[in-house]
Amino acid sequence: MNAASSLLSLAEDALGMRLPIRLRAWDGSEAGDPTGPVLVIHDKRAIRHVLYSPGELGIARAYVQGYIDLEGDVSDGLRVMWDAVRDARAADEDAGRPHITPRLVARAVGLALRLGIVGRRPPIPASESVLTGELHSRERDRAAISHHYDLSNDFYELILDPNMAYSSGFHHSPDLTLEEAQTAKLHLICRKLGLQPGMRMVDIGSGWGSLTLFAAEHYGVHVTGVTLSSEQRDFVLKKAAERGLSDQVNVSLRHFRDLSESGVRDGQIDAIASVEMGEHVGDEEYKVFTSSIHRYLRPGGRVLIQQMSRSNGAKGDRPGGGPFIETYIAPDMHMKPLAKTLGLIAEPGLEIRDVQAMREHYPQTVAAWLDNLESNWSEAVALVGEEQARVWRLYLAGGSLAFEENRMGVDQVLAVKPSPDGVASMPTSPLAWLKDFS
Repeated sequence: MNAASSLLSLAEDALGMRLPIRLRAWDGSEAGDPTGPVLVIHDKRAIRHVLYSPGELGIARAYVQGYIDLEGDVSDGLRVMWDAVRDARAADEDAGRPHITPRLVARAVGLALRLGIVGRRPPIPASESVLTGELHSRERDRAAISHHYDLSNDFYELILDPNMAYSSGFHHSPDLTLEEAQTAKLHLICRKLGLQPGMRMVDIGSGWGSLTLFAAEHYGVHVTGVTLSSEQRDFVLKKAAERGLSDQVNVSLRHFRDLSESGVRDGQIDAIASVEMGEHVGDEEYKVFTSSIHRYLRPGGRVLIQQMSRSNGAKGDRPGGGPFIETYIAPDMHMKPLAKTLGLIAEPGLEIRDVQAMREHYPQTVAAWLDNLESNWSEAVALVGEEQARVWRLYLAGGSLAFEENRMGVDQVLAVKPSPDGVASMPTSPLAWLKDFS
């Protein structure tokens, strides 16, 4: 029996489309498009993963454990697949999604028996998240953040730029390096917020302190960073001490709902930033998030929210980004359509003054991160293990493609808290913060 041919035929019938790949099985057999990306099945356990968890999650489990590989550039291979899915869905909107029928199950069981695949479900990869407790409780949010961000500071230093900015850069010129694009993004945020020496700023979801440290060092503000990751908190405090910024930087290891416990007082904050943290807040909790921001700001204070979005309108579109992202990368993440986010920001009384789409910037940022990962592969594996490194390869390759193809977006939203008599003290033109960018 040609294992590759039989498996490819079963997969195409299950997905309702032709797969533009060359499949090579563990027995050396091959089938499929001779010009397509080569998918190699190294181990029969890969098929068990897919049989027990049909679709994206089963394939992801097989990939991160090394049971399957995609030869060549992973991003290019995934791009070919998505092109084929789009073409197939022009005729059938269900194409590319598993169609599990009794007849197909019987066929799969028979094939599994003939190929000697039958066996217990393979162990779930150790890199999967396992969360318990009430959704978006303080404890569960802390566990969700820890799963991703407490991986290893040294690992993130391999991937990110020297600013340690883990968000889309501002590639206002196509020839910018990753560091230049991230520095431009940090200047852009600080200018939009109108930062001046002595101001009080809160950075919600401060990460490894890229904006917190930058605003303190270059704009002379006093910043309270907020994170649920102890690894990040310790990293930022160490960097602040090294740069002589300890008097200007405080990092609070607590939930954004508990900022009063770190000295943040209602109506006294000049500026608030939240850079790609709002996706982790949750849907129902987002009203608490924006009303808290409104409460903390003084009249005339500004907020800059950089946030990813999804349409959530197309069939199969999930607010968490899909089974792989939700299981391995960002459990409990909830991305909203931009229009819904704007309404939630405005609801407590914040006036939206500028929205800047940055979707096309993200593939350039992620491509640089992926290049860093591949260039430092051996060191990355030594730091986090091969399974986790493969998680990141798949995450970055797939994530870049999602922005490239407009399945995900990212925007900077600038808003202000007007005074009771309507004074916003805002520039009349966005040229105030864009004038130096070509």
